[in-house]
Amino acid sequence: MAVAADGADLTLVLDGVERSLSREAATALRDELADALTRREEFFRTAGEHREDGSYVVSRRGVESAGHRKVFDSFEGLCRLYDRLPREFTASDVGRTGLTGGRRHMVLRHFVEHPAFDCELVNRQPLRVRKSTAASEGVTSAD
Repeated sequence: MAVAADGADLTLVLDGVERSLSREAATALRDELADALTRREEFFRTAGEHREDGSYVVSRRGVESAGHRKVFDSFEGLCRLYDRLPREFTASDVGRTGLTGGRRHMVLRHFVEHPAFDCELVNRQPLRVRKSTAASEGVTSAD
């Protein structure tokens, strides 16, 4: 990828394809890219946020306290955690990875709510999640 400024226009070269953009169009493209890279998705009980630094935050929906969120290095880090869990898992299984307290339950619910994780809630007390057959064989879809 390359970008060159030429007076009032910018030239963008991506995969060998060259496009000229006005400064206004380039600004709009920049804003759309920033929104796509740093977005927050809200689900029923949880939310996921892709941050500018590449990290991914799982939080309780509608709660702003640090005690109600877990920051992962990346969304892929959350996917790796999911892949390491057994076919059926509980909060205690997630707790073995270092998560403590209510964050374990929050992450379990996020797995169930986020479309990238093919699993379902099978028990509420204790909270238990089951992966689909494909997911239990290490096949997950990443964002």
